Amino acid sequence: MEKKIIYLVLLISQFVFSQNKDAEQFPRFNSCDTLHDGALKKCFFGKIQEHFYTNFNVPSSANSYIGNVYTLFEVDTLGRFKILYIDAVSNELKDETKRVFELLENAKPATHLGKKIVAKYSISIPIPLEVNSLTSSQQELVMIQNNKKIKNELNELDNLTLKEYENDIFKGNNLIPFSHLNYNYFDSNVNRIGQNNHTASKPYSYAEVAKYYDFDENYSQIAKGKNSWAGKKLWNENFVVIKGDDYWFSINPILNTQLGKDFGSENNFTYVNTRGASVQGQLGNQLSFSTSLYESQGLFADYYNEYSKSIKPSGGNPAIIPGIGIAKAFKENAFDFPLAEANIKYTANKFIDLQLGYSRNFIGDGYRSLLHGDGASPYPFFKINTSFWKIKYTNTYLWLKDVRDEATIDGTYATKFMANHYLSWNINSRLNVGFFESVVWANTNDRGFDANFINPIIFYRAVEFSSSSKTGNALLGLSSKYKFSNNINLYGQFLLDEFAIGDVKAGNKSWRNKFGYQIGAKYFNAFKIQNLNLQLEYNHLRPYVYSHSNVLTNYGHNNMSMGHNWGANFKELIAIARYTNKRFFAETKLIIAERGLDFNDGVNNNNYGGNIYLDYDDNRPFDEGVEVGQGNTTKLLIADLQAGYILNPSSNMKLFVNLMYRNFKPTVENNTTNASSTTWFLAGIKTDLFNWYFDY
Repeated sequence: MEKKIIYLVLLISQFVFSQNKDAEQFPRFNSCDTLHDGALKKCFFGKIQEHFYTNFNVPSSANSYIGNVYTLFEVDTLGRFKILYIDAVSNELKDETKRVFELLENAKPATHLGKKIVAKYSISIPIPLEVNSLTSSQQELVMIQNNKKIKNELNELDNLTLKEYENDIFKGNNLIPFSHLNYNYFDSNVNRIGQNNHTASKPYSYAEVAKYYDFDENYSQIAKGKNSWAGKKLWNENFVVIKGDDYWFSINPILNTQLGKDFGSENNFTYVNTRGASVQGQLGNQLSFSTSLYESQGLFADYYNEYSKSIKPSGGNPAIIPGIGIAKAFKENAFDFPLAEANIKYTANKFIDLQLGYSRNFIGDGYRSLLHGDGASPYPFFKINTSFWKIKYTNTYLWLKDVRDEATIDGTYATKFMANHYLSWNINSRLNVGFFESVVWANTNDRGFDANFINPIIFYRAVEFSSSSKTGNALLGLSSKYKFSNNINLYGQFLLDEFAIGDVKAGNKSWRNKFGYQIGAKYFNAFKIQNLNLQLEYNHLRPYVYSHSNVLTNYGHNNMSMGHNWGANFKELIAIARYTNKRFFAETKLIIAERGLDFNDGVNNNNYGGNIYLDYDDNRPFDEGVEVGQGNTTKLLIADLQAGYILNPSSNMKLFVNLMYRNFKPTVENNTTNASSTTWFLAGIKTDLFNWYFDY
């Protein structure tokens, strides 16, 4: 770079103002603070001249150039310099002009009759220049006052400029849509020895993961070299993105177009047809948001159709699609199921962030969560995350629905409330322990959202007891994770719904001993194969867990469990293998389980503890000798294989094929519980933004 001597020409003509010109004052640099009128003008120009003379470096590419760089800039009412437009023969000259302007110190703003105004200036930078080649008579000011008589003030809209979007989402606090397959890409990166992070509370933000995983680098590795607009939008980029000064947002289409076949069904085919849009964005450094809208129709494998119908809501609609919501009838035997999700996140400071959402949450390091799962329909919630030292403390307040006939009055579903505490503590570089507490209560006696549970550090169990155990349902939980190495993690959960010490000592397997536990392990980059991750998990829930004497206050929402998707009274072994290679992915899953179902045959109508939407005091067959799998013991085997290709990483749109085998074998068959064997093949395109579970 060769330094050239530069003076400035301030152009063309001055606006004629109806006010007295002597009342107009130029912006003031600190060294000009005591000056007025002509002296202030001379000082203002002189400081700008001195600044450019000192800092402007003519790029080597412009050494032989003779001409001008024309620039329009303003000094706003806070005294900040802002470039509005640059006209130059090369990007290097534009960049250098921009750089020098960014180095200017703030000035006190221009004024008119004592009122702060926005002043705009057009300058010409001659290249090359000699000292004193310009006279002061050549310096002309173009000012625009902030008053009604200056028509050019309307140029404010025209002067808004857009910037280049550079995957800004990777640098902010937006939430990463949670699906197990998506999180598998960086799971090994966030589970290394010595990291002071908290992996159980999901979804994560990009800022949390970016400390350990380079999103930009991984994106660049899989980006396709497309130059056309259509090629970039199809394979790499957001469909629409707008970025301005300290804000951006993106819009992407949502598709889930799949066709399949249940080979044991009378239906010719299964299908899902989803259209929608996803919007994400950020305003400043603190406020981020996302929303997704879906409109869907579909028909599934027979077992899934029947399960959806079995949990139908009051009011005549035929089904609830698990994880989605209430469905309307579509054509003869299919469903119409809309879905909307939204999140707003405010990062107050480095310790606290606040979230307001209509979505799902998940607590745990496993495929399932016994404490707080994501298999139920979306719900409104407010969340407070507090992080400091080795602690992350999460408070979540939820508004849930009971859609049973018994809870519906005048066509309105019953509302209930839930409040959760989860404290995650990194005890050392390998061991993390989490403490969980939850309480559910109903709007009995117009109780509303009980202020007793708003306090984020109160002990819910004590409050619930003081209000009477019949008015609320409290649960306690413990989670843990131990990093045996960077490649092997062990994790677990323990859930306590009700626990009678006397019954435990007696060893009589009382129904009151309502607890469950999870044990799991993850093996990252298994057998030294990069991006091959293995997982083994065992879940065990005793009968009557999540249920309550008042069904309205059970641990459920929209006829589904807020913990494990199956409710209670089962034991389950899950083995999962996931592999990724650039845009290719594959996942295989094997589930072997034993569930205890009710008979519901008109003769034996006992409640054996699997259905959390039954009062545990009604039709309980025995109080002692209660065991997991009691009732209509059912063997369940699910084998699932999925493979595919990421079409666009910005929208997470994927091409996939899926093959599932399911064998369901109850001890006793009746009208509501039949043995079945299902082979279900699927193929299609989907935007993968949440976990949609089909393993029921």
